[in-house]
Amino acid sequence: MDAIQQHMIDSYRAAQRGELPPPLPGRHDWGVVREARDRRRFDAVIAGRPAYGRRWAALRSRLGRIGKSGKSGKIGKSGKPGKCRPSGA
Repeated sequence: MDAIQQHMIDSYRAAQRGELPPPLPGRHDWGVVREARDRRRFDAVIAGRPAYGRRWAALRSRLGRIGKSGKSGKIGKSGKPGKCRPSGA
């Protein structure tokens, strides 16, 4: 049984009992995602870790290591990623 079928059964039961129908499936999904993010940040603060920017810092450190090893793709004459054109153009 999928979520829509379960919602239809729950709505029918609520109508029979004179209660309010349940919310549609997926209606509160973003709220749950926000609460999970807030909880993760709270746990990080309690543990003494930074609450913001942890993923970006990890990504920057990984990209920095890849760029220094020369495996990041196109590297121009300057040796920096993203400089594909010659400097005189």
